[in-house]
Order: sequence, then structure tokens, then C-alpha cells
Amino acid sequence: MTAKMKTLPMSERPYEKLLTYGEEALSNSELLAIIIKTGTKDKTALDLARQVIALGSKEDANDLRFLQQISINELMKINGIGKIKAIELKTLGEIAKRMAKPINMNKVVIKTKKDVANLLMPEMRFEKREILKLMMLNNQNVVQKILDIATGKDGMLLFDVKQILAEPIKQQIPKIILVHNHPSGDSTPSKEDIEATKRVNTCANLMGIQLLDHVIIGDGDYHSAI
Repeated sequence: MTAKMKTLPMSERPYEKLLTYGEEALSNSELLAIIIKTGTKDKTALDLARQVIALGSKEDANDLRFLQQISINELMKINGIGKIKAIELKTLGEIAKRMAKPINMNKVVIKTKKDVANLLMPEMRFEKREILKLMMLNNQNVVQKILDIATGKDGMLLFDVKQILAEPIKQQIPKIILVHNHPSGDSTPSKEDIEATKRVNTCANLMGIQLLDHVIIGDGDYHSAI
């Protein structure tokens, strides 16, 4: 028999607390307990939720974004979190990530690198690997499409200029912006970032495509490599 939420005082039961006071009144552990649903013989769902949160940031226990990076196997190391519960928790992280994206990308106008950061930082700032994205814009700087071009491996982000320009040439895109993240959290451009940007800019100009910027995303900040 599993430990029951009903053994808790009414004021400490997540379901009843949400109905009485609203979802804003619940702690992170209480919200996760509703997702987890059931506990084990010795632990309630709330106990399991607290163990899940303990896997996250030691500096900020209120930061649930670790659910976007943590693996299913890591979650399953907690006794009482099986494959289904782990999948549900990972799904929660992905839903939150997608909700942070604009509803209609085709209406997003890019005027400054801050606009780029506002658009992509929520999904890129906590990535554990470097990811290079290509933002394609029309002549009015309205975003037409955003593509993932390359993913870093062994601490290095390697990409081919042909990879970057192939789709803009095919779709006759006049303007592009490069965006990539620094998993260290420091968005300062490296020497390699600056040199790579110059190469792309030279080739883009030859193809009649304008490279507007190369924005590097850190943990809460951003810089241009141009």
C-alpha cells in the first residue's frame, strides 16, 4: 500500500490547496506532486516531488528549468519514480519550453540584438551543449524561419558555411542572423566566434545575403560577435 496524501492535513494536500487558494499558492514541490500523483509505501507524492527538486539547482531551489535538461534515467534513480513518472516530468519541462516561444513567429520583427535575445534566450540559456541557430528574415526584418544548423560536441561547435547559406539561398532570403549559446553562461565572444562570423559574412555578401548579426546567448546576458 502506498503512502497516501489523505494522511496529510487538509491544508497541506496539493489538490485541495489548489482548489481553495489557486495554483499560484502552491510551492514547486506541491505542483510536481500533482504531476507525480502517487507515492510509494513509505513516501507520498509530495516526498517524491521534494526529491526530484533536490536534483536541480543547489543555488536556486525554485528553479525548475533543470527538468528540461535532466535525463529520464537520472529521474528514475529516485525510488518511486518509474519510467512513466519520469516521462511525465520530462514532458512538463518540454511543455514549459514550448510555451516560452512566440505563438506566431511570422509576426516577430527583429530590430536589435535584444529582440533576438528576448526571442531565443528562454530556450537556449540553459542548454548544456552549444547550438547554432540560423534566423532567416525578409526585407522588413520579419522572422521567416529559425533553423538549428549545428550542435556542439566535446566542447566544440563545428559548422560549415555552406550549411548556413544553403537554405537562405534556396528560399531567396535577403537577411540572416546567427545565434548560438555558451553553456558556461558567459556570452563574451571568443576569438573563434569572431573569426567564424567574418567568414560567414564574407561568403554571405558574395551571395547577396546580409548577415545582420551573430548573437551569443549566455545565462541572462548576450553579446554580438560582429
